[in-house]
Amino acid sequence: MHKLLFALMGSLAAVAQAAPYIPASGQQVVETVPRRGDPVQQDIRRLRSQLNAHPGDVTLAAGLARRYITLARSETDPRYLGYAQAALQPWWQQPAPPSEVRLLRATVLQSTHQFRAALADLRAVLAAEPDNVQAWLTQATVQTVQGDYAGATASCARVSTLSIDLAAITCLANVGAVTGKAATSEQLLDLTLARSPNAPDELKVWALTLLAEMAQRRGDGAAAESRFREALAMRPHDSYLQGAYADLLLDQGRAADVLKLLQGQERIDALLLRRALALQQADKRLALQADIHELAARFDAAGQRGDTVHQREQARFELWLRRDVPTALALARKNWAVQKEPADLRIYLEAAAQARDAAAAKPAADWIAAHRTENVTATRLLRQLKAGS
Repeated sequence: MHKLLFALMGSLAAVAQAAPYIPASGQQVVETVPRRGDPVQQDIRRLRSQLNAHPGDVTLAAGLARRYITLARSETDPRYLGYAQAALQPWWQQPAPPSEVRLLRATVLQSTHQFRAALADLRAVLAAEPDNVQAWLTQATVQTVQGDYAGATASCARVSTLSIDLAAITCLANVGAVTGKAATSEQLLDLTLARSPNAPDELKVWALTLLAEMAQRRGDGAAAESRFREALAMRPHDSYLQGAYADLLLDQGRAADVLKLLQGQERIDALLLRRALALQQADKRLALQADIHELAARFDAAGQRGDTVHQREQARFELWLRRDVPTALALARKNWAVQKEPADLRIYLEAAAQARDAAAAKPAADWIAAHRTENVTATRLLRQLKAGS
């Protein structure tokens, strides 16, 4: 079960990477350093000290890397991914490192959107260890993000033979939600969650977050909010969950609630973007201009170092905050070529609708038709595009 929980925390979403920026003044708080008394930091220092004394110990290195990857997920801090890679450095470049290292390497690669390399490592791990539930679950995540739904379904089916029902059903529902089986997937997942009171909290949060997003896609804002709030009560500092809930609130025009939710989260690019969108809704122009300036600096820095992980967020930034429709559409199309989650679909269609370019959105429209994707926002945008063509 420990390996399953690590997979859930490490592979649900790509980690948002914050680009460096210049503080506005010497009084600005740039970072809050973890307290030395923090049990997590104490444990990491202990593991790091042990690894320094025994740098060739793969078990110690893997344990430390796993802790770093977990922190990268919970803190949305990409530096921890670098620390994880450093812990695994003696084996990082090996074509066939030990399976435990290879699985961790795949997780880091997946988190930085190096999907092809991640899948190659995962296939190798599963060839050697066909009962490795973490590898199957991580592979299902990557396959779903890339739109390989048949592959993801097969991976989830293997999870069902190796783990508890809630893990397998959540995995399968994540696929069914975007392949014409949204209603039955949501009902089955909701029922399975209710019948799993003793499941780990991390797994419950994953299920609740997915259920909230499914309700949002079918237009049931009340159910979505109830599920988001239940999940946040369990993991109030989960940055992916905060961002997803903020998107619901933005859709409902509740800028004040977004600003309250995201207070103190400016360090995280994806959450700063949502705060800026809330400031725009609230017509707080001075604060909005400061956020736009900072976001522009972060995206520019990412571009200079060749980082394309944040094309979805940058497309939203260009479309709604800088009103640069051609740039937003170009970014959304490039992002769609890499990953095909509902949020990627939405920004692609939004940019095409603002450009009044139905032809540009044809790949997304064809995708919706081919996979029978059910999404009220996507349907509305497609109608808008058709009316404007």
